[in-house]
Amino acid sequence: MPGLLIIAHAPLASSLKAVAQHTFPDCGRRLEALDVLPDASIEEIEIAARALLAQVSDPDALIFTDVFGATPCNVAQRLADGVHVKVIAGVNVPMLWRSLCYADESLDAVVARAVAGATQGVMQVATSRPQNQTFKPGANDQNKHQHQQ
Repeated sequence: MPGLLIIAHAPLASSLKAVAQHTFPDCGRRLEALDVLPDASIEEIEIAARALLAQVSDPDALIFTDVFGATPCNVAQRLADGVHVKVIAGVNVPMLWRSLCYADESLDAVVARAVAGATQGVMQVATSRPQNQTFKPGANDQNKHQHQQ
């Protein structure tokens, strides 16, 4: 079961952790977040990230970052060895939730599921009522409320 570490520009990492804990209250010990502040040095960020990584690694860990090429991702790349620690840039909520749902799988499987969750979880949503659905009162609804069928 890989641990999860989010390294992102403040306050994104802690916000994503809060969203994850809202949905998965038991994820606390295997999920950590590091908010990168604008004035922090790479060395300070790396020291903090190593400490958090040590807390979640068992021995595997997956590090999520917000933007490829930015400081959080560069620090994560320094920590990754490609075997026990892997990095995914572009973290989003569907990716994080998918990782938590399948946290009992191997690191490679969690990475694959996270990437799939990210791509499948992003979609354009219709701006009007779906045309293939009708709205009608429920059979036992005496007030004739509109229910989507």
